[in-house]
Amino acid sequence: MAKVLCVLYDDPIDGYPKTYARDDLPKIDHYPGGQTLPTPKAIDFVPGTMLGSVSGELGLRKYLEANGHTLVVTSDKDGPNSVFEKELVDADVVISQPFWPAYLTPERIAKAKNLKLALTAGIGSDHVDLQAAIDRNITVAEVTYCNSISVAEHVVMMILGLVRNYLPSHDWARKGGWNIADCVAHSYDLEAMSVGTVAAGRIGLAVLRRLAPFDVKLHYTDRHRLPEAVEKELNLTWHASREEMYPHCDVVTLNCPLHPETEHMINDETLKLFKRGAYIVNTARGKLADRDAVARALESGQLAGYAGDVWFPQPAPQDHPWRTMKWNGMTPHISGTSLSAQTRYAAGTREILECFFEGRPIRDEYLIVQGGNLAGVGAHSYSKGNATGGSEEAEKFKKAS
Repeated sequence: MAKVLCVLYDDPIDGYPKTYARDDLPKIDHYPGGQTLPTPKAIDFVPGTMLGSVSGELGLRKYLEANGHTLVVTSDKDGPNSVFEKELVDADVVISQPFWPAYLTPERIAKAKNLKLALTAGIGSDHVDLQAAIDRNITVAEVTYCNSISVAEHVVMMILGLVRNYLPSHDWARKGGWNIADCVAHSYDLEAMSVGTVAAGRIGLAVLRRLAPFDVKLHYTDRHRLPEAVEKELNLTWHASREEMYPHCDVVTLNCPLHPETEHMINDETLKLFKRGAYIVNTARGKLADRDAVARALESGQLAGYAGDVWFPQPAPQDHPWRTMKWNGMTPHISGTSLSAQTRYAAGTREILECFFEGRPIRDEYLIVQGGNLAGVGAHSYSKGNATGGSEEAEKFKKAS
């Protein structure tokens, strides 16, 4: 029987929810493009409840223990004395969420002698050293599409929040003020601006579709060009490279995976290519952007705003400059873990575990690494290598808390 080690974020500070704002969720059975939602044999949770925190356990305990497996759930994930590090040595399966990632570094994978499956409850497996997983023949899987639309909605919200200067204006109201001039001195209309996405996969394309009614000019770059019919439908301008697209855009949204080829692609040099006063929204991965270069660009005015919910490492140290830099709209990593999304990725996690334990194939669209190589969607979206370097900085947050 297997030991399943699951790392989830902490419960709310006032305790695990006993009631919720809504009584149910809208029903959907497939995503745009036709991919079906997760199809586990059963679920042991109520859709719309808090599944991503420690007490929610992704709704897995009853299923796993009924089949003789052991489930260990913790939020203590960083540092050599963490519960995660101690329990990892004999774990067969590790489950983690991108929002509170358990970094599977080369050193940790070397210690995990029994590890056979690294499962992301959500989308994005860059917290796993993919090269080490390939070398060790560890399967890496994630629940693709489960929260893509959730993230796309968050991107649109953040674009509008930056351009319309929403957060500082809201702060004036909260503080009892009526400082209209202060609010509008940094506020513009999104209409007629040029908005570009780096990557036009599930999230990027969903962002483009949601922005089209705002009468903006849409741009994109992707190593896999969209069908001509989609380009015509949305009146898209394609660019062969990121660097070629940046000068044309008032707003750039990052929607690509993190791997060695995209790490720190936003840096001091590439920021010079942007229009002065451009905005960047990053809900993909924090390490796509050089932390200090972004802060400098906001200070100098090269960027008019930067928003996102992804940091590196996660949780971000208390002294991370993105917490306090000018004109930022940062939040904790929340875009893909709405209660709606949690229902889908918990069900997808259950589906992957059922396939793994029963010896059935895991869906190709869920596979990142299998059989000693990139596989499924991983072969389409990732490159070999390790993007976990520096993740030990997350322990700073633990020590400060």
